[in-house]
Amino acid sequence: MPTLERITVNPARMNGQPCIRDLRITVRRVLEALALYPTRDELRQDYPELEEEDIRQALAYAAAMLDDEIQDLPAA
Repeated sequence: MPTLERITVNPARMNGQPCIRDLRITVRRVLEALALYPTRDELRQDYPELEEEDIRQALAYAAAMLDDEIQDLPAA
């Protein structure tokens, strides 16, 4: 896993969920926001404390947490 110094885990903050720079913004919230906001500029208007590197590391963290196991999907 690459060094993700902006991803912090503190049991006393946000129930120990991975956060961005020990802020009260979880990696999960960043991923959800990326899916909802049309552009990163609009996302940063609502989350001005997020920097581009925070977003990049949130994506890298999420990718590293997924494994490459192949799952068969049910037939439609």
